[in-house]
Amino acid sequence: MKGLIYKNLTVFFKDMDKRLVLVAGGTILLLLIKTGVYAGLLASIMLAMTTGMQNINGFASDEKADWKKYQMAMPISAFSVVAGKYLAVICTVAASLGGSILLNLIASMAFGIWDPVVWEVSLVVSVLIPLLWTGICLPFTYWFGYQAAQTMGLFVVFPLVYLIKYFEDGPGFFAMSDSVLSYAAAAGAVTAVLFLISMVISAAGCSRRK
Repeated sequence: MKGLIYKNLTVFFKDMDKRLVLVAGGTILLLLIKTGVYAGLLASIMLAMTTGMQNINGFASDEKADWKKYQMAMPISAFSVVAGKYLAVICTVAASLGGSILLNLIASMAFGIWDPVVWEVSLVVSVLIPLLWTGICLPFTYWFGYQAAQTMGLFVVFPLVYLIKYFEDGPGFFAMSDSVLSYAAAAGAVTAVLFLISMVISAAGCSRRK
């Protein structure tokens, strides 16, 4: 299992999609410059989205390396393969969380605004978004292939982009801060349940495609 987790983490960091990095980096920089008090939060959302995307993109590297043949030759169950991927996803959340802390620190220093509520929500979304993203998209990968997961990822983008626009153009964070914080624990519980259900569905799909 440790080997599978290490392999997935290696793919995540070493085979980073350069186009994704450029687009995400440019967007994060623009958000830090233009969104003031919300800069750290919005940049955290973008980084969390990128983390989720890269976890799915790792399957493209597996296909290029013909990983399926190696997997079938190994004395491991389909559930172990899937569990290794999901545990690796949880590990990559640390990168999203650490990046969120750094981005909020930069924004707070740049604008001279240290809002603990903005920090709190930023840290929550930096954890939940990658888990939700992969929890939704990974079953599509194991059942229908990488391309299907990419297509599903496009649908996941829309509500997150809307959320960013809400903060930029609408009443923003302060109009909804109470509700966000009140439901943070519930959102975390729902995400955890969804993630576990997703892993079971993915394991079934992986077994079916052997």
